[in-house]
Amino acid sequence: AANTRSRKSATPSANAVETRGGRRAPKKRVLRRLTAIIEKVENEVYEALAVMDQDTGKLLKYRQLLRHPKHRKEWSVSAANEFGRLANGVGGRVKGTNTFNFINKSKIPKQRMKDITYGQFVCSIRPEKKEPLRVRLVVGGNKINYPGEVATPTAEMLVAKILLNSVVSTKGAKFMTMDISNFYLNTPLTRPEYVRIQLIDIPDEIIDEYNLRTKATDGAIYVEINKGMYGLPQAGLLANQLLEKRLNKHGYHQSKLVPGLWTHEWRPIQFTLVVDDFGVKYVGKEHAKHLQSVISKYYPVTTEWSGDRYIGIQLEWDYKKRQVHLSMPGYAKKALKQFQHDAPAKRQDSPFPYAKPIYGAKQQFAKHSTSPPVDSKAKKFIQQVCGKFLYLGRAVDSTLLMPISAIASQQANPTEETLAHTKQLLDYIASQEEAVLTYTASDMILAVHSDASYLNESNARSRAGGHFFLSTNNDIPRNNGAILNIAHIIKHVMSSATEAELAALYIMAREAVYIRIILEEMGHKQPPTPMQTDNAMAEGVINSKVQPKRTKAMDMRFHWLRDRECQEQFRFYWRPGKSNYADYWTKHHAAKHHKHVRREFLTPFIVLEMVQQKKAQQRAMQNK
Repeated sequence: AANTRSRKSATPSANAVETRGGRRAPKKRVLRRLTAIIEKVENEVYEALAVMDQDTGKLLKYRQLLRHPKHRKEWSVSAANEFGRLANGVGGRVKGTNTFNFINKSKIPKQRMKDITYGQFVCSIRPEKKEPLRVRLVVGGNKINYPGEVATPTAEMLVAKILLNSVVSTKGAKFMTMDISNFYLNTPLTRPEYVRIQLIDIPDEIIDEYNLRTKATDGAIYVEINKGMYGLPQAGLLANQLLEKRLNKHGYHQSKLVPGLWTHEWRPIQFTLVVDDFGVKYVGKEHAKHLQSVISKYYPVTTEWSGDRYIGIQLEWDYKKRQVHLSMPGYAKKALKQFQHDAPAKRQDSPFPYAKPIYGAKQQFAKHSTSPPVDSKAKKFIQQVCGKFLYLGRAVDSTLLMPISAIASQQANPTEETLAHTKQLLDYIASQEEAVLTYTASDMILAVHSDASYLNESNARSRAGGHFFLSTNNDIPRNNGAILNIAHIIKHVMSSATEAELAALYIMAREAVYIRIILEEMGHKQPPTPMQTDNAMAEGVINSKVQPKRTKAMDMRFHWLRDRECQEQFRFYWRPGKSNYADYWTKHHAAKHHKHVRREFLTPFIVLEMVQQKKAQQRAMQNK
């Protein structure tokens, strides 16, 4: 849970992410990992956008919404629209896509009976969409035995964040978003699939229009799917392959090394594709209109020229100052209401208890908890809190990553102490203002701060922390909004502080290899990446200032780092610990330190309010 980006999400064609410890991973294993990561990200998004009853703070599922006196009418219409979209239309207001047909059970081939799966309804509120109240019928893909490849290339959050940096760092560039409607629903399948749906889950409008009671068997309806649909393991790949084939005709090509990153053969335009959402960087509106016209030939498309929302993140563009402010307004308040957690009487500025150092002691040992275990309800609560706020931490508020990492490391066997830590994290979130992450124009040069904390975790483990940002090509790059932060427990036991620092540098450098690939695919050439450490011995070993003798345990790491330094892929340098931003993600700090350091990584909310107020005044002047 602590690692904010997984190396496994790249395609098998990228050598930097295909190998682990010098050994090449099998292709099928890489594809399985990619599929699992995509599903995990999609689940995080669904959780982030779930429907919550504003009166009780509880999350409402599909059946609850259809039976709720307050929500029944509007959500029944949305459900009917979804069925109409998938079938042959409904009520003359929704045009069908013939994705599936309602059939009798007897028409399903006997050899396919074992492949009949279930349907799950996912409800969410998407204010940026044309239809804000969204019901999606998702097929239970875990019961489908599809013989072919299923891994779908899609852009991860890291790629999208780098693209946002590229927009503000390129003169004349702007950002817009496009959304393809029914992206999965227009792709023919290579074989039909079959789903069983309970009749009580189908709106009365659909039952009457399609005369479904005559086709029901034991209170259920069977459908034959002939086109791509949400949840089908092969649907994403088939839809992506068809889109790629169509866009290639017009000069748009997907990167072979970075999934979900697209460029044109000669037009100054780039975009990331996350499922069916396009985040487009363009220089010259005519080029964006060209992409829009090409996509419109094949799919219904909705365009937002303001580009103020993408992958669930609110974007406030200040092209004059060449900045973009990222935020998720209302996310924390909604989550706190879901967990029925009120703001504390006393402000909490520390997300996790601070372990005071024992001054004068030769060794600082991690504390061993003797607290009793919690029940299953509390265990689920702890896991839900970690999952809910991990998305916020990865997207905007990186100050949450370290406490979530610490809690998540105990969530398999949580104790009363773990529960207390979780509640302190909620108190901290309730006490802070909305998190705002700001990217400022730079030379798009990757810079990394790396740090380690030795033996500060249970079972003699150490921690690694990393701060990745895009800056200028200087000896000491100035700080910028983070594109990636890592709070990671080092798996192996480290024999010294120097070895822990080398292990941290190894982890950060491994991540930096892939980020360098992304930047160069976007057209931003990279000099040797500056990597800052606060351990003089580790820096001396890598830069050959110190000749190691008895270092067998750390040979693989420092030889790999030396090798990359000799190839001029990295530039390792030392600076004091106070100037190392990665220190924040290696240990738990006092509340005073959190208050002081928070402004180094996040922008005060008043800055965002001033930008919004200025834009509102400009719009008012234009309307006059």
